[in-house]
Amino acid sequence: MTPGRWLGLLVLAGAALRFATLDLQSLWYDEAVTAHLVQMDLGAMLRAIPGSESTPPLYYVLAWLAAQLAGTGEAALRVLPALCGVATIAVVWAIARRLGGDRAALYAAALTAVNPMLVWFSQEARAYALLALLAACSALLWLRALESPRTGRLLAWGAVAALALATHYYALFLVGPQAVWLALRVHGRRAIVTTLALPVAATIALAPLAIAQRSNDSAAFIGESPLLRRLAQVPKQFLVGYDAPLERLLAVATAVALLAGVVGLLRLLPRRGEVLALTVVTAAALLIPVALALLGEDHLVTRNVLAALPLALALAGAGLAALPGTTAARLAAATACALGLVAVIGVDTDQAYQRDDWRGAARAMGAAGGDRVVVAAPGSLPPLRYYLPGLRPLAAPLTPTAEVDYVLLAPRRGGGRVTPPRAPEDPIPGPGFTVRATYDTAAFTVIRMRAPTPQILLPGNLVTNLDGTAGEPLQQPGGRPAGQR
Repeated sequence: MTPGRWLGLLVLAGAALRFATLDLQSLWYDEAVTAHLVQMDLGAMLRAIPGSESTPPLYYVLAWLAAQLAGTGEAALRVLPALCGVATIAVVWAIARRLGGDRAALYAAALTAVNPMLVWFSQEARAYALLALLAACSALLWLRALESPRTGRLLAWGAVAALALATHYYALFLVGPQAVWLALRVHGRRAIVTTLALPVAATIALAPLAIAQRSNDSAAFIGESPLLRRLAQVPKQFLVGYDAPLERLLAVATAVALLAGVVGLLRLLPRRGEVLALTVVTAAALLIPVALALLGEDHLVTRNVLAALPLALALAGAGLAALPGTTAARLAAATACALGLVAVIGVDTDQAYQRDDWRGAARAMGAAGGDRVVVAAPGSLPPLRYYLPGLRPLAAPLTPTAEVDYVLLAPRRGGGRVTPPRAPEDPIPGPGFTVRATYDTAAFTVIRMRAPTPQILLPGNLVTNLDGTAGEPLQQPGGRPAGQR
C-alpha cells in the first residue's frame, strides 16, 4: 500500500474513533461553560471571557462561529475539536516523515490516531484539541523554516505561532524556544523582525487579558493537588488518558512498547539535526512549566502541556523507524496502538471512566410540573443549566414549590469513580414532602421529593446535600423539559 493510502486509512480510523461516539458522554462542567458562552452574542461572549476563562479567546470565537452553523447540541459543540483531532493525525504524519521517512510517518500517525488523550480532547468542547493541532502545525512549519529560512516560511511559522498563543498561554513554552532558535538561525535584522513580528504582537496583545484572567482565580484549583502527583500524572495520561480499565498495567505496557522508540531516537539524535531540534523544543514545552511550578507559578496539569504530545508522538514514530530491521519496530508500534485502542474502547464502554453524567441526572429528574428546587453540589449550575433550561440560583424570597430534587454525582478517584452518595433514611426538606422516586446509578444519585401542595421551604433546609456536604439550591420554572437539547 502506498504511503498516501496508509495516511488516508489512518485518518479515517482516527475520524471513526472521534466522531462515532461524539455525543456518547454528557457535557461536563467546562464544556457547559463553553456552551453558555457561545449562546451569547459575540460581543457579550468576548466581554465574559476574562471573568470565566483562563485561556485566550481564539477557540471560543471559532466555537461561536461553529455554533451559528451547527447549533449547541452536544455533538455540534464537539465537531470543531473532533475536526482538529483528525487534522492533527495528518500533521504528525508530515512531521515524522521529515524526521524519518515513510515508516516513521506511518508509526507516528497510527499512534496519534489511537492516542487516548488526543481522542479524549477531540471529543471535548474546549481549546485543547485546537492547541494540539496548532502545536503540530507550528513544529512542522518551524522545521521547514529551519531548513530554508525564506520570508514566506518565516511568516507562515509566525502566523501559526501567534494563533497557538491566542489559543492557550502555555503555547508560549513551545513557540518561545522555536522563536529563539529561528532568531539565532536567520541572518539580518529584517529576517529577525519577519520571524518575531506576529508572535511578539500576539503576546503583547494578549498580555492584558492574561493578567486579568490570572486575577480571577479560575485555575486556582490546580494548586490544590500536590505537584509531585501532577508531575507523575503527565506521562501516564499522555500514554493512556485520564482514566481507563487497568490503567496502570496499560500505562506500563505502553511505555515498554514505546521504549523501543526511545532507543531508536537515541540513534538518530547525533545524525539528524531536525530530530535533535524537535526533541529540544518538545522537552522545553514540558520542562519550562515544571520549572515555573517549582518557582511558585504553578498551573501544571496535563492538559496545559498538551502541545508537547503530538510532537512526542512524531519523535516516537521516527525513533521506531530508526531501529535496525522492521520486525521489532512493527511489533512495538502495533502493541502501543492496540493498547491505546483498549483504553479508548474501555472508556467508551464503561461509564466509570467517562465525564460527569449530568445528562443522565437531568433525565432522571424529568420535566418540572411546576416551579421546583434542585439541590446540588456548589458549582453544579453550568452543567445542570445546559440540560435543565431556565435553571437559576434560588431567588429570595423563596417561591413556594411542591418538588425538591437532590442530585449528587459519583466522585472521581484515580482509575475511575467511586459509588455516589446514596440517600439517607429521611432526606425530607420540610413538612409534607415525601420521596416520590429514587435513582441510584453508578454515575449519580437523584431523589425526587413531592408535597401535596406547594410549600415555602426554610433556606437552612436546602444548603445541605445528601452526603452532608454543602448544597447549592437552584430553581427551575415549571413546564421545562429535562435532558434534551
